[in-house]
Amino acid sequence: MKAFVEGAAVSLETAAAVAARLLEQARLPVIAGLATDVAGARAAIALAEKLRGAYDHVHSEILLRDLDVMRQAGRMLTTPNDARLRADCVLFVGPKLRDSWPDLPKRLDLAAPPRLSETKAARKVFWLGPSRGEAAEVGAAEIAATPGALPHALAGLRAAVLQRKTRMNGALGQKFTDLAAQLRAAHFGVVVWSAESLDRLAIEMIQGLVVDLNQKTRFSTLPVELGMNASGVVQTSGWMTGFPMRTGFGRGYPEHDTWRFDANRMIDADEADAALWISAYGAESPQWKRQIPFVALARPQTRFHYPPRVKIDVGCPGKDHDGIEYARDIGTFTLIQAKSPSDAPRVSEIIGLIDQNLTKGSEGC
Repeated sequence: MKAFVEGAAVSLETAAAVAARLLEQARLPVIAGLATDVAGARAAIALAEKLRGAYDHVHSEILLRDLDVMRQAGRMLTTPNDARLRADCVLFVGPKLRDSWPDLPKRLDLAAPPRLSETKAARKVFWLGPSRGEAAEVGAAEIAATPGALPHALAGLRAAVLQRKTRMNGALGQKFTDLAAQLRAAHFGVVVWSAESLDRLAIEMIQGLVVDLNQKTRFSTLPVELGMNASGVVQTSGWMTGFPMRTGFGRGYPEHDTWRFDANRMIDADEADAALWISAYGAESPQWKRQIPFVALARPQTRFHYPPRVKIDVGCPGKDHDGIEYARDIGTFTLIQAKSPSDAPRVSEIIGLIDQNLTKGSEGC
């Protein structure tokens, strides 16, 4: 374990004490990054409340695309296991899904018929708007569309499903007509997509398409979840405060605002004057432009644009220590056991030490 203050090696206790003074003396501290397991997220959110600060996640912009649509239009959702066992029709939407989840085709077992299907017929697999060669790799029928054209293409597909007229003529129009017929004929279909490669309008169109299909058959969605326990942090935040990330405690209770509590915006606008950066999985570093004093709980290999006032090396959940995370393979929380256990401290432990060194206190979550 290594801890540093102003670049000089110190004891963990000293680093925690300096970090506590820095954060509690700020008029508005922000906890950012938040790439940690459930225990780390709980500790970080509770600390933000005690400091009357705010918290944000490194992937908030992507996560909120999906959440914004869900809050306005709802969502139908299934799990990878349910899709593997039941789905006789799978529609992928958008590029680079395999980059986000390389094991996705294997997890869905696309080459085999759904185990719970009565007919045992081969799955029908389609891909709307894939990257080059992506559809062929999984044996999917490809319908080409650029990322920018996907909302329009999905709107056309919705019209075809409802057998309404569109301006899509010729070969492209016939492709959408044929695809719509295959989707309507499914016994149980699944649309697979990722907010990482789609905008809010495309996501809303996917949810609308699924609602349309459920008038005649059974369809659901399977979003490709981000790594670094991003969905786990969203849900942890939800049960602690009632809100997702980009929430602040400045008035003594949680307030959620996707613009006000954007950590990068807060720092660059000189609203936040100190930060706690948490990155326990990879080497992600802060992207804010203005230099403010900050504390970093990060992996040893992390490189920063400017040095943190305090840096403490932390362990990686699932590698250095056990941790509870949202596992996208099964669509729920689970224990991830350490692959190479070490004595590197957990994020929750370090935040606990920082909390113990605070001179002011209040009720936490």
